[in-house]
Amino acid sequence: MASPSFFRTTLPALILGLLLATGAHAAPERIKDLASVAGVRNNQLVGYGLVVGLDGSGDQTTQTPFTVQSIINMLGNMGVTLPQGTNLQLRNVAAVMVTANLPPFSRPGQHIDVTVSSIGNAKSLRGGTLVMTPLKGADGQIYAIAQGNMVVGGAGGQAGGASQTINHLSAGRIPAGATVERAVPTMLGQGDHIVLELHDTDFGTARRVVDAINLATMPGTAQALDGRTIQVRAPSDPTSRVAFLGQLESLNVTPVQQAARVVVNSRTGSVVMNQQVKLQNVAVAHGNLTVTVMTDQAVSQPNPLSRGRTVITERGEITIEQEPGQLVDVQAGSNLADVVKALNALGAKPMDLVSILQAMKSAGALRAELEVI
Repeated sequence: MASPSFFRTTLPALILGLLLATGAHAAPERIKDLASVAGVRNNQLVGYGLVVGLDGSGDQTTQTPFTVQSIINMLGNMGVTLPQGTNLQLRNVAAVMVTANLPPFSRPGQHIDVTVSSIGNAKSLRGGTLVMTPLKGADGQIYAIAQGNMVVGGAGGQAGGASQTINHLSAGRIPAGATVERAVPTMLGQGDHIVLELHDTDFGTARRVVDAINLATMPGTAQALDGRTIQVRAPSDPTSRVAFLGQLESLNVTPVQQAARVVVNSRTGSVVMNQQVKLQNVAVAHGNLTVTVMTDQAVSQPNPLSRGRTVITERGEITIEQEPGQLVDVQAGSNLADVVKALNALGAKPMDLVSILQAMKSAGALRAELEVI
């Protein structure tokens, strides 16, 4: 009978060997690509502002009264008082929403990119300049100030009632257009531990990450709290903790293969499946149904001197055609190439393939999780 010390020293090595053997066909990934440190996150910022200097493509102030109100308030803050009842007719100003992501560990004085989007009826923001706009967080505090010239990746023109537009003209970006004014405290763990959060919940991958960390440091350094959260013992000194995290994120781990999944977009008919999808033998009958509606106008002309009126009548004709649906034997497929070949043999259009996959799932022939978005 083996001694307990044998199991303590040999069993982890056997488990690690099995993990490496079963995942040898998959490419290893860095821990920084599989997980993130809890608390290290972006923060969304938003603000309301004005874009000026447009070439007649701004808001129509008669239909967007908030643009006029914003202009009056801005001029009032600058000491300019307009006479009561002044009707502003501006076409070179647009009201916009300004959004940005505040990265973790941002400090006052640093610059971040901002996105500017029209909220009125401006035709284009090309060539405009964003006036100083405070950006607020979810707590209502100002964390950055945005201002600058916009970059709009589009072009357009119109003449003689015809117009042509390339890309989108109602939104643009200002690289480094906002200056951080307030820092968001970011805690790298509490006490002697940090927490890693996997991007996707998977018990097998969590176990492999724990084994990789313990193998690179010492046993007991990391432990999995659940299928997504991993607690790691880290140095208390900030400098040592940063160096420790840098080494931790560079460790390579071979993730466990994800569960079989088919994602269907019901709006566009797009179907995406991973390599774990399998099919069982199934018979499918599929036929296209076409409905044609035609309307013909006829003129009823009265006889001369009958005092009748000429009447235009409409005559409708509806035709329904259904192609004969043949029963197709879909062969079983154990890998993605076989599944694709079997589905292509049906000759169905993408929108029809969505219904076929749902029926296959209900019949138990599709060995995958079906997700409709």
